[in-house]
Amino acid sequence: MALLLLLFLANILTISEGTCEPGIVKQIHLLRPRSGAGGNSIPGLSCMSWRLAVETNNIIGWKTVPEECEEYVGHNMLGKHLKLAGDGKDIWIFDIDETTLSNTPYYAQHGFGADPYNATLFDKWVMEGAAPALPESLWLYNKLLSLGIKVVFLTGRHESQRNTTASNLKNVRYHAWNKLILKEPSKYSGKTAVFYKSKEREMLEKKGYRIIGNMGDQWSDLLGTNTGNRTFKLPDPMYYIS
Repeated sequence: MALLLLLFLANILTISEGTCEPGIVKQIHLLRPRSGAGGNSIPGLSCMSWRLAVETNNIIGWKTVPEECEEYVGHNMLGKHLKLAGDGKDIWIFDIDETTLSNTPYYAQHGFGADPYNATLFDKWVMEGAAPALPESLWLYNKLLSLGIKVVFLTGRHESQRNTTASNLKNVRYHAWNKLILKEPSKYSGKTAVFYKSKEREMLEKKGYRIIGNMGDQWSDLLGTNTGNRTFKLPDPMYYIS
């Protein structure tokens, strides 16, 4: 995790630039995954995974960057430094579960993901408001605030869990944020997490916000449209959300 934090700091003030392919509406960056989850082929995902594995020392003794990742790595290394506008519109999006708050105490009692997901039991845990902070994420949160970047929490938790979630965040020292966005089931019923989070990010950008960074433990936090200048994937082997 400490090595992953170094990756955050190395990229926190850099951006990526790109152009859209003809005929593709709201095309996300050409060096990022473009579609799907749940087993579908996602161009570029392997390079993101390779980079993360290298930075966290899970791949060692490698000699060269994979040929198919040359463009991805080159673009990442040559991204231009970002100049913050200072108008309060630069934001960083954090997911909550397994990104800023840890549900490890719950999963320790439920097989660390080996037991089938039980929504009733998990919601009961959420409503206890006892999830601890991930220390490195809390450090990054405070660093972002010190740079004048506003924080937005975008979570798959339901709107009915707003008060408990807000209290939990504050109790573990996430003391301020620009927005706390929770999912409205009536609005996104039957929609994937990729669709939900893309739509909410789109609405933020339509209001004039600039997404400097976007961080989550699920690929569905980072795929889709309006993903931000840089995306950061935290490891989470316990569950998968499409």
